[in-house]
Amino acid sequence: MAVVVLIAYAAAMLAADRFVGPGGQAVLGVLTAAVLVAACRPLAVEERLQVVGVVVVATCFEVIGSVLWGVYRYRLGNLPWFVPPGHGLVYVTGLNLSRLGPVTRHERGFVRLALALGAAWGVLGLSGVLGRTDMFGAVGALCLSIFLLRGPAPTVYAAVSLVVAWLEWYGTALGTWRWAEVLPGVGIPDGNPPSGAASGYVLFDILAMALAPLAVAAGRRSRVQPA
Repeated sequence: MAVVVLIAYAAAMLAADRFVGPGGQAVLGVLTAAVLVAACRPLAVEERLQVVGVVVVATCFEVIGSVLWGVYRYRLGNLPWFVPPGHGLVYVTGLNLSRLGPVTRHERGFVRLALALGAAWGVLGLSGVLGRTDMFGAVGALCLSIFLLRGPAPTVYAAVSLVVAWLEWYGTALGTWRWAEVLPGVGIPDGNPPSGAASGYVLFDILAMALAPLAVAAGRRSRVQPA
C-alpha cells in the first residue's frame, strides 16, 4: 500500500477521532485493523511477524506510559482501540518509505537528514522556543541518534522517525493526545510532543526485528514431524 495512502488514512482517522466517543473509537479501531491487514498483504512472512511484534510491544508500552504512568494521556483518558493497530501502520509506513527509489538511491543522505532534523528538534526543545523546556525529549533524541548511527537497519529507523515526527505534531495539534509538562514522579521537563518520541518507536522496531527471525525458526521447527 502506497506511503501517501497510509499517511492520508492516518490523518483522516485522527481527525475523525475528535468527533466520536468510545463507541466510535471502537469502529475506528476495527477499520484501522482492517487497513493494517491489507497493508501487510504484500509483505514477507518475517516482515508480517515484525508488524505483529511492534503492535504487541508498543501496546505494552502504551499501557505503562499512558494508562499507568501518565506520561501522556489520550483525549478520553483511555487507550483508544485504533492505537494498537495504528502502531503497526506506523511501522509499515516507515518500511514502505524506506524502500522508495529516491531513498534507496540515497540511503546515507536520508539517514543524515533524519539525524539532522532530530538533533535540531532536540536543541529547539531544550531552548524552550517550542513552548516548553523539553529535557526528556532531548534524551530521547540522543538515543535516536545512536540507533541511527549504530543500529542494523538505519534506513528503516530513519523512515519511521520521520513518520513519527509528523504523527506526533499532527496528533498533539488535534488534541488526540497530550504529553505531561513533567514526567510524573520524576519531574523531568517534557515537550508536547517531545523531540525524542521517535526513539520509542524505533526501540519497538528493533525488538520486533530481533524477535521475528526467532518466531519464524520456531514455526519451522514445529512443522517438522518426528520420524
